[in-house]
Amino acid sequence: MRVEQLEYLAAVTRVGSLRRAAEELHLSQPALSETLRKLERELGVELLERRRAGAKISREGRELLPYIAGVLEAVDQLRQAADEQHQSSRRLRLGTVNAATVTLLAPAIREFRAAHPSTQVEVITDRQDGIQQHLTEGSFDLGLVSYLRGEELPPGLQTTELLRGHPVVCVRPDSPLATLNAVTVTDLLVQPLIMMRSGYAMHRYMHQLLQGSTPSFSYSADGAEMCKLMVAEGLGVSVLPDYSVLDDPLERSGTIICRPLANDTTELRVMIQRRQAGPAPTAEQDLHAILVRRAAERHTSLPASQAGGRSVHVEPDTVFGSRSNRQPHRR
Repeated sequence: MRVEQLEYLAAVTRVGSLRRAAEELHLSQPALSETLRKLERELGVELLERRRAGAKISREGRELLPYIAGVLEAVDQLRQAADEQHQSSRRLRLGTVNAATVTLLAPAIREFRAAHPSTQVEVITDRQDGIQQHLTEGSFDLGLVSYLRGEELPPGLQTTELLRGHPVVCVRPDSPLATLNAVTVTDLLVQPLIMMRSGYAMHRYMHQLLQGSTPSFSYSADGAEMCKLMVAEGLGVSVLPDYSVLDDPLERSGTIICRPLANDTTELRVMIQRRQAGPAPTAEQDLHAILVRRAAERHTSLPASQAGGRSVHVEPDTVFGSRSNRQPHRR
């Protein structure tokens, strides 16, 4: 039995005669009739009533129509799913808050492209709430976001922890803060301060840190990458996650450096999120796996001394899925 045989019978039923169905299908009437005779022999049922005036669906054939329609609908769903899978495998959309972009995301994408050269990767910068909305709607495949320790994770998204780190003060080597072993809030308030705008974990953190105090001058920027560039240009200082500064090209070249915050034990986490609904395409699974593995490798290779004795920590097997298990791991 072939799918086209069932499609041919459905066409005869729809148009009401073998002749009109043959015209619609661009087949000769004898060829269509013979194809349906083979189906009849296979099923052991006379599907068509053949008369001098023409052929039409038989009573037995009509009784089988619901089953035939069910098979054809399932075939259509299979074809549609396969087409969506093909399209998904040719393009991946990843939303990011610019967390560990240079040190984790860029190398992961480079490795992914080597294994999937025909898959287009779109990296879209957005705030955390925007990324999660796009993930829920299905317009993003993966999302890279940051959390403060203890913050609630969203329901409906699978969340895997990649990195743990701490806030550090990012400065130029010629900044007065570069001479300090640790930077206090008072030290920060007398410097032009480059802060992330609302919607980022570091914005929430700075709100807690400053406790209503106002810096001498402040800028508002989107993401760690822009903050680092502004620091490098001498516009001010910024408080960023250590995993977004350490081993960055600007930090490796000595253009920017970082100092720990005094008396601060705040923990930051980078998470990779995706929808829970249905199996993910192979390409999406591969990029997810590369990010998890590279995060683990970064943790083992990064000297703790680079962050003032604080090392970036990762637990790649930590997956958050439902509300019942969304409490962050306590060390």
